[in-house]
Amino acid sequence: MRKGNQLQRFPSPLSNAPAAAPEFRQRLLRWFRRHGRDLPWRRTRDPYHVIVSEFMLQQTQVSRVEAYYHRFLDRYPSIESLAAAPTGMVRESWDGLGYYRRAANLHRLAQEVVRDRAGVIPSDPAELRQLPGVGRYTAGAVASFAFERSAAAVDTNVARVLRRAFHPRAPAKALVTRLWATAEQIVPRRGKSAWAFNQGIMELGALICTARIARCGECPVRPACATGRRSPVTLTPARSGAKGRRRGPKLLS
Repeated sequence: MRKGNQLQRFPSPLSNAPAAAPEFRQRLLRWFRRHGRDLPWRRTRDPYHVIVSEFMLQQTQVSRVEAYYHRFLDRYPSIESLAAAPTGMVRESWDGLGYYRRAANLHRLAQEVVRDRAGVIPSDPAELRQLPGVGRYTAGAVASFAFERSAAAVDTNVARVLRRAFHPRAPAKALVTRLWATAEQIVPRRGKSAWAFNQGIMELGALICTARIARCGECPVRPACATGRRSPVTLTPARSGAKGRRRGPKLLS
């Protein structure tokens, strides 16, 4: 854009990001595209299917969710069918997954979308956050995974990766705010790349940069990671976390 006779330059999305962010992003995308798991919710951009998967994956192992995901969608193939179902039936369909408040919130979300939005799930993160059970993380995840929006999505796996990679010595005070800011700065602007980046950083936190063990020797972003560059091949933090989960016990907002 020109202002007078001078070219007015706008800052790039990475202008305030950590110096290693471009390399981190490039390495992560290359690794995920080669090694990302083939999970059923990664094969769809259907917003309803994506929301069902995101609610189920909160605090639940991927292997457990896979069976329930298919079964639930077979029983409620559309958001309209879920909205029309009796509460007791939805609760029964969720039986075995635990954290039953998720089922209640998902049911309420379906009813509200059908009643107030003609069955159309919004693509904007701010609008998504107005729906029952949708916080900042879930709004970003649905916007990215269903609509390929360039939106940050920071759960505990992503927060762990970002902290180790860019802010290993940051004080706990205001850390969550800082991690969200970093995520927003480094997520790609193009939708397909944003989708792959968000899936990839979650995959990295679930499989390699875990709460229990950071497998730095296997990590594709190690050269761009502040912790990985100075750590031994395997880093075992003092605090251990849940093993094999895509989500930690808490979503960050």
